[in-house]
Amino acid sequence: MATFFDGKVQVAHPDRHYIGGEWIPSSSTSRFDLISPTTEAVTGQVAAAGEVDVDRAVAAARDAFDQGPWPLMNPAERSEYITKLAERLRGRIEELAHAWTGQIGVAHGYAAVGYAMAVDFFEAQVKTAASFPWEEQRPTAYPDSIALVRQEPVGVVAAIVPWNAPFFSTAIKVAPALMAGCTVVLKPSPETPLEAYILAECAEAAGFPPGVLNVIAADRDASDYLVRRPGVDKVSFTGSTETGKRIAAVCADRVARVALELGGKSPAIVLEDADIDQVTDVMASSLSEVSGQVCVNMTRYLIPESLKDEFIASMVQKLEKITVGDPYAPETTMGPLATRRQIEKVEWFVQKGLEEGAQLATGGKRLPHAAGYYFEPTLFVDVDNMSTIAQEEIFGPVACVTTYRDIDDAIRLANESKFGLAGAIFTNDSSAAYRIATAVKAGSLAQNGLKPDFSIAHGGFKQSGIGREGGEEGLKSYLEMKTIVLDALPEAAAGASS
Repeated sequence: MATFFDGKVQVAHPDRHYIGGEWIPSSSTSRFDLISPTTEAVTGQVAAAGEVDVDRAVAAARDAFDQGPWPLMNPAERSEYITKLAERLRGRIEELAHAWTGQIGVAHGYAAVGYAMAVDFFEAQVKTAASFPWEEQRPTAYPDSIALVRQEPVGVVAAIVPWNAPFFSTAIKVAPALMAGCTVVLKPSPETPLEAYILAECAEAAGFPPGVLNVIAADRDASDYLVRRPGVDKVSFTGSTETGKRIAAVCADRVARVALELGGKSPAIVLEDADIDQVTDVMASSLSEVSGQVCVNMTRYLIPESLKDEFIASMVQKLEKITVGDPYAPETTMGPLATRRQIEKVEWFVQKGLEEGAQLATGGKRLPHAAGYYFEPTLFVDVDNMSTIAQEEIFGPVACVTTYRDIDDAIRLANESKFGLAGAIFTNDSSAAYRIATAVKAGSLAQNGLKPDFSIAHGGFKQSGIGREGGEEGLKSYLEMKTIVLDALPEAAAGASS
């Protein structure tokens, strides 16, 4: 048993991969160092998968799907396993939260709440499946015939999750894939593998059949090899748009199914009737969550000229009150950025913003800690909507203020982006919010806050992704539709059809 973060997290086999229901020694001696974002010290290691390990994992998942009982079980039987898995995970919520805080520095109070919601998603998927139309009788153009539309699992799924919210991203993929009857190769990020190890241990304890869930931590080369494997029927990826494009191209070559949850540059449109103090409360809180490393985060503030000065003054005041520091300190509201690479990326964008003429209202630099990747909450003003910092995803606590003339101009600015993941409209007028929401090209819009609802569906327009995750729509993405036309309704189908 290995321990991490002063014993807060325990993992039985960090030097192995979970493949075919067993903890298999890695084919490689390579290891991934887990580096604390608060101290910059190595806090532990896990096995790094090579191509041999990828082949083993895909073969195990393929055999479990083609020969095993999992896809042949009825949904109620699979639900029993997933319910047991959720129970096991709930017993390790505290460890999961410590893993999130330890690996990327998320404020611990936020981590505990966020990961409890992620476990809830497994149970929510069971409820969704209970009323889902797995097989339906439909009208058919053929006289004296009966048509059935049947939902069947897509097959072997490669689930590739990012480092910023690893367990939540895992839950939103693995829960519906398993519920659908798919088998899974889960590939966590090298920076944040511990949640995946805990999930594997819980699946093992819940008695999942061998090969239904497999876990391998891998770098970019091994991940690329996984995506290219002919035995993988679908790739579900969350991460950068550029990586998503490469995955989509590989999947297109062999017509593999693909779901992509990619980058964002979400606009927050403030109307003249909005309460600025309330607006900036929401925006400051949102910008500090996970240190701004959230794809849906509102980072483009579109403000009417009449409210510009009031908004900036209020926002600066709120951002300067954010307490940045030790993620375990009770007063901390924002921890460090996740990695050295990420803080250097944020610094590059800040410099680029200044070079292109934007002005800093507050922030813009590292905090003077002895160690750790701490960065100030940062607000740019007078930002050209076509500038680099307004168009590219920074993935840090950096936001831009751009003014608009009228509502049509605000909509134009909101849509003047290659991304279309989410957004918010701040107003007391629901009719105005609705009008704007229907005009902005994004997958999720809400009034007076960012409110992505994974019980319905989440996903993006344009280069923010393909497909939806969450709710019934998320379950459907792991299913194939089959049409069967018969002369009569067989007894076996009578109970399942409606």
